[in-house]
Amino acid sequence: MSKFAAVLTGTALALAVGLAACTESHQEQNMADTVQVSEQWASAADGGMTAVFGTLTNTGHHDVRIVAATSPAAGMVELHEVVSDGGGSKTMQPKAGGLAIAGGATHELAPGGDHLMLMDLKAPLQPGADVPVSLVFEDGSSLPVTAQVRDFAGGNESYQPSSPHGHG
Repeated sequence: MSKFAAVLTGTALALAVGLAACTESHQEQNMADTVQVSEQWASAADGGMTAVFGTLTNTGHHDVRIVAATSPAAGMVELHEVVSDGGGSKTMQPKAGGLAIAGGATHELAPGGDHLMLMDLKAPLQPGADVPVSLVFEDGSSLPVTAQVRDFAGGNESYQPSSPHGHG
């Protein structure tokens, strides 16, 4: 084999190994590993339900989807959105399909918009306390988050629970 052919073969082999390693690392990286949560907070509540807000940033190159959440502070956590009925009223409802965040993008969880709803609170959430929440992604990975509890009067939305047949 000529010296040129040997160098070309070696270069091709090195590129193939490098690409395989790159592909393997992307496939092995959990969705939760690429998401950062900032400015997270929860609305204070004496009981019933309350919401968690913040900014979700996907630092990865691939889209991620949050499909569920859990918290030891609540009997159930739902991913919610607030939609307008066209007549000036707003309705809060479960968000079908979860929360998608494109690669390199951010997604705001904000009053009057998408948020995490802590339902069946197990104890009052007082201002200044912290509440743990775990975000669950469609690949099964999870991201623990701690939100500070703050006073907040809330929006003027009505709540529409999901039906038992999955129609929100």
